[in-house]
Amino acid sequence: MSSTPPAGELLSAPEGLLSIEALRVRFPGTNAPALEDVSLAVGRGECLGVVGESGAGKSLTFLAAFGLLPAGAEVSGRARLGTTELLGLTERALDRIRGRRVGLVFQDPMSSLTPHLTVGAQVAEVLRRHLGLGARAARTRAGELLERVRLGDAGRRMRQYPHELSGGMRQRVMIAIALACEPQLLIADEPTTALDVTLQAQLLALLAQIKREQHMALVLITHDFGAVAGLADRVAVMRAGRVIESGTAAQVFGAPRETYTRELLRAAGEPPGVPAAPSAPAGAAVLEVSDLEVRFAHGTGLLRRRLFTALESVSLELAGGQALGIVGESGCGKSTLTRAALRLVRARGGRVVWLGRDVSALAPRYLRHLRRDLQLIFQDPLASLDPHLTVERLVGEPLEIHLSALPPAERLARTRSMLERVGLEPALYGRRPHELSGGQCQRVGIARAMILAPRLLVCDEPLSALDVRAQRQIRLLLEELRGEQGTSLLFVSHDLALVRRLCERALVLYRGRMVELGPSAALFERPLHPYTRELIEAIALADPALQPARLAKVALGEPPAPLASPGGCAFRARCPHATAVCAEQRPPWVSAGPGRWVACHHFGQWADGML
Repeated sequence: MSSTPPAGELLSAPEGLLSIEALRVRFPGTNAPALEDVSLAVGRGECLGVVGESGAGKSLTFLAAFGLLPAGAEVSGRARLGTTELLGLTERALDRIRGRRVGLVFQDPMSSLTPHLTVGAQVAEVLRRHLGLGARAARTRAGELLERVRLGDAGRRMRQYPHELSGGMRQRVMIAIALACEPQLLIADEPTTALDVTLQAQLLALLAQIKREQHMALVLITHDFGAVAGLADRVAVMRAGRVIESGTAAQVFGAPRETYTRELLRAAGEPPGVPAAPSAPAGAAVLEVSDLEVRFAHGTGLLRRRLFTALESVSLELAGGQALGIVGESGCGKSTLTRAALRLVRARGGRVVWLGRDVSALAPRYLRHLRRDLQLIFQDPLASLDPHLTVERLVGEPLEIHLSALPPAERLARTRSMLERVGLEPALYGRRPHELSGGQCQRVGIARAMILAPRLLVCDEPLSALDVRAQRQIRLLLEELRGEQGTSLLFVSHDLALVRRLCERALVLYRGRMVELGPSAALFERPLHPYTRELIEAIALADPALQPARLAKVALGEPPAPLASPGGCAFRARCPHATAVCAEQRPPWVSAGPGRWVACHHFGQWADGML
C-alpha cells in the first residue's frame, strides 16, 4: 500500500526550510476560493516538484506565500521560511527576503527582465541592492554568475539587452539573477517552457548541479513530468486549488493513488504514434519559400553595422491540408523563418509565395486583405494579447475586422463556440490577460488565430505553455480544423514527439541552415543527421528511475554564438563523427531517398552504424 499522505496533509520534509499550511486565497468578486487548504513543505537541499494542469494553483501558491498577489486578494493560513512567518509581513520586510534568501525564476523571462537595461546591469542591480556591492565589484560578480550558468561569451552578453538574446539565454540570465545572493531556496516556475529539448536538458542539469553544490532547496513548478522525474525528490499534484496527492517521486510516478494523477502520467507517457493523414488529398501549394535569407544587425552604435545570418538558403513548400513541423534549438531560426514567410520580418534575399502570389516585394498595405487566410499563434501568449481587452473581445476581434458584416449576435455566438472548443470556461470570458494563467492565455491566442478558419495556420510553439491533457485537447482541435477546412499547418515546436504526431513532414534547422527534411516518422525511426539524433535523445523521460542519470550526462554549455559561424559544417564542433572535410567544405543539400533530404558529408555511414 502506498505511503503517500492524504491530500491536504502537510508534505513533510527533512530539515524543513519552507512550510505552507492550510493556505487559502480568495479574490474579490469570486464565489469560490482560488486556493483551499494547501499544505506543502520543502527541506534544505531537496527538490519539490509541484505539478498539475494550467490554473491548478501551482504558481498561485508560491506567489501568495511571498506576498506577490495583487491588492485585494484575501490570504489566510501559514507560510514560514525557517522561523520567519511570511504572511502579514510588510512589503519592505518581504523585499529583504525575496532575492536575498529566496530566488525566483518566472515562467516568462522576457516579461521579467527590464527591456531598457543591459543584462549585466540587471544582474549587478541585485548584488548592489541586497549585498551592498560597489558598481565595479557588482559588475565583476555579474560576469562570474553568467559564466556560472554557462551563458556563452558572457562578456559580450553583459552588454546586450534582453531582446537580443534567445529564449534559452534569457532563462539563464534569470537563473543568474535568482542565484546572485546564494539563496537558501530557489523557486523555478516553468523554467523550461518554450525551450527546445536540448536547452531543457541543459537547464535542468544546471539546476540539479547548483542544488547539489550549494545544498539549496528547489521548488520546481511545472506541467512537464519529464522535468520532475529528473530533478524532484518529492512531488505534489495540484488540481483546482488543492493538493490532491503527494509523496516521493518514486511513489507518485510508480503507484499514483488518484485517477487524475494516473491520467496526467498516462498523457505524459503517450507514445508519439504515427501522424494522422489529412482527411483530404493535398491541394495546391499555399506557401512556397525559396532560398530565404535573413540577416540582423548586431550590437549598438558603430558595432550595429555588424550583421549575423539568422537564415541562410532556406527553402520549403507546404501544400493545402498538409502539416510541416519545424524543429531545432533555441536561436536556430525557427521563429525567424515563420515571420519572414509571413512578411513580419524583412528577408535579405529569396522568394515567398502565398496562395500562388509572389509577395516578396509587395508593400505591407497590399498584404492586409491576404492576411485573413494566414494566421499566427505566437510563442509568448501574454505579450501577444492586448492587455485592455477581455477574453471575449480578444477572440471576437478578428471577426469584427475581417467579417464586419456579420450580425453582432452571430459574432458573439461564433466567439463563444470557439472559446468552448479550446477549453475555456464561461467564467473566464470577462477576464483580461493578466488575470489568466500562462496556459489560459495560450488558449486565448489559439482561439483568436483559429476563429477565421484560415487556409494557413502558423503555429509558433503553440502548446508549450499547456499541460499534457490540454496539449492533447488542442492537438485534436488542430487536427479537426485540418479535416474540416483543409487548413495547412506550419508548426514550430521543440516537442519532437508532438511534431511527429501532428505533422506529416519535419524540417530540422541548425543555426539558420537546413540539416534534414523528411517524413516525421522516418526522422524518428532513422535520423540521418547527427543533430537530429541528438534532439531525439534529449527528450525527457517521465521516469524517475532513468531520467536523473540521463540528466547527469548532459553537457551544460551554450551552442556557439551565431556571430562565430564557422565555415564548413556548422555542427562539426558538436558532432562525434566530424572529419577534416567537415571543417573544409559545407555539406551539400542532397536527396537521401523518397521525400528525404540531408546536409551531412557522412550521413550514409554514421546513420548505418559504420562510424
